[in-house]
Amino acid sequence: MSRRCELTGKGPMVGNNVSHANNKTKRRFLPNLQDVTLISDTLGRSFKLRVSSAALRTVDHRGGLDEYLSKAKDAELSENALKIKKDILKAQATA
Repeated sequence: MSRRCELTGKGPMVGNNVSHANNKTKRRFLPNLQDVTLISDTLGRSFKLRVSSAALRTVDHRGGLDEYLSKAKDAELSENALKIKKDILKAQATA
């Protein structure tokens, strides 16, 4: 399973552990990913996504999954999120 947020594209970063003696060893900074179920108001169904906690706060701030995806850049979204976004835009166009 990929350690990448499906909505923001956040992934692992690399850096160093630095000891008191200034010894440096490589380490990874992993994103805080959560398995969540988000509900689309337009489609009337839920979707299971692996999302960072920062993205989850942003989804709540923007007013839900539909509003978040409508403003999100396609380059940041996963294939699954792009499909959801396409379905939402299609449903909004017909309504």
